[in-house]
Amino acid sequence: MVQRCAAAHSMSLSAVLMPESRLRRILPTLAAVGGVILTAYLGNWQMERAAYKLAMQERLDSAEHAPAVRIPSLPADAETFSYRRAEGTGQFVPQATIFLDNRVRDGVVGYEVLTPLRLNGSSLHVLVNRGWVKASSSRTQLPEVPTPPGAVTVRGLALPSVTRYVELSDETVSGRVWQNLKFEQYAQRYGLALQPLILQQRNDLQDGLVRAWKRPDTGVDKHRAYALQWFVMSAVIAILYLVLHVRRKKI
Repeated sequence: MVQRCAAAHSMSLSAVLMPESRLRRILPTLAAVGGVILTAYLGNWQMERAAYKLAMQERLDSAEHAPAVRIPSLPADAETFSYRRAEGTGQFVPQATIFLDNRVRDGVVGYEVLTPLRLNGSSLHVLVNRGWVKASSSRTQLPEVPTPPGAVTVRGLALPSVTRYVELSDETVSGRVWQNLKFEQYAQRYGLALQPLILQQRNDLQDGLVRAWKRPDTGVDKHRAYALQWFVMSAVIAILYLVLHVRRKKI
């Protein structure tokens, strides 16, 4: 009787332990398969993003060489004008000039100078990024930047109004010095009707500002690098699983 009870107990214990043991053997396989699938998916997603950004970069590069479009006196569509060569004619409004702080060129700290241009025959303005100027020796004194008087034509690259910079201070606005351009806040502060664009000036208007702008980059290489990392991780997971699985079988 005792032997029967012991045998029954042993059988029930085996029935309990067998699924757990089998699960212990299956879990590494499930984890490896899941890891390979996830990392491969993320790698493919980054490649798709790279392809999208490459198409965008080609469109930007072709727009750089296309004829300039004139910024209209009526409200413009930002999507139509963004990253295209453009020009606007009107008068600068120097009293609404702001300085974007902590813009560094060749290791030198300075400002980017933004001034609205009131378009001819319109109440609309386009905000012009006129260029870079070196900061004064005293941070309490802004550099002197002449603003061309009268009617001028500004030529450059039309950029989206949503342009983000890193804010280096909690105080984003201090007089005419801004840490970051917030388009709607700027329009409200100066009471201006703005086109939904920023015109990055390229032509020289004898104001002493530096306009050595970098070529717009959509970040294709970054996405390709991320994709490579995910694919490498996928391969590492597969190789580690195969090596450990084969070794476990031999043991």
